[in-house]
Amino acid sequence: MLARLQQCITLFLLAAAAAWAAWALALDRPWFAVGGAALIVFGYALVLGLEFVMISVVNRGDAAPRATAMQLLRAWWGEATAAPRVFCWWQPFFAEAVPDNPGAPGQRGMVLVHGFVCNRGFWTPWLRRLRERGVPFVAVSLEPVFGGIERYPAIIEEAVRRLEAHTGCAPVVVCHSMGGLAARAWMRDFDGDRRVHRVVTIGTPHRGTFLGRYGRTPNTRQMRQGSGWLQQLAAQEPPQRYRRFTCFYGHCDNIVFPASTATLPGADNRHIAGIAHVDMAFHPEVFNDVLALLASPPSTAPAESAPPGAGAPTR
Repeated sequence: MLARLQQCITLFLLAAAAAWAAWALALDRPWFAVGGAALIVFGYALVLGLEFVMISVVNRGDAAPRATAMQLLRAWWGEATAAPRVFCWWQPFFAEAVPDNPGAPGQRGMVLVHGFVCNRGFWTPWLRRLRERGVPFVAVSLEPVFGGIERYPAIIEEAVRRLEAHTGCAPVVVCHSMGGLAARAWMRDFDGDRRVHRVVTIGTPHRGTFLGRYGRTPNTRQMRQGSGWLQQLAAQEPPQRYRRFTCFYGHCDNIVFPASTATLPGADNRHIAGIAHVDMAFHPEVFNDVLALLASPPSTAPAESAPPGAGAPTR
């Protein structure tokens, strides 16, 4: 469903830009044609700019390192170039281009879980690189797109079962944004502590996000800071569970802020400087660190970051 929607949006924007340019050129106004077409196609970059202005204000009192103006500018440019690749190319047209590779016995694999308004096409560069390296993987598409997060754990469970059946190993679950909350709900509902090797979250609003207050769909309302859903989820989790998590977060994340809301107490929280929300998922440091976690012990969180009374992992 999402792929078809984004196909329509992409083609509509291109058609609108072409129609505007043709109309303006017919009036012999070439600069008007170029400017209007550019605004139609690249207007999203202005919206991104507003988000980065909000970051600079909201993050002032946060515990994360303060981003410089140059870091914010570079992050804006990185996001402005990453977003069209994801939302206008990979997701609408190549969501199924790289099929799952559930692997063979003895090979630890990955389950990849995307975020809000995304599908498995989000992970296209990851899927290609994992296939080249022979790493087993299953990438999910969470639907309904605008449904509640509690509807997604069953989809993750099916992916985990596929890898378990083929490899016999507990997978690493890699999540971007809202996908990390879906993975936490899956662990709660399907005995995830026993069945997962590590959980990696990239820009996940573990404690909500400032932007959530503007959401109107069930899943965006659940991602509001202090939402009842988030509080209930945290209350149902044993403190030692977070030691299985590696949380990538950043002070230039234009979707999940304040920045420290993307961390968990006792987790291995890793700050990525100067990188925005979507772009963070494709940062080389993130990909390489996740590959390293495939061969790591089940819990690699530093001892000093573990909550009091945290027990040893079971697997």
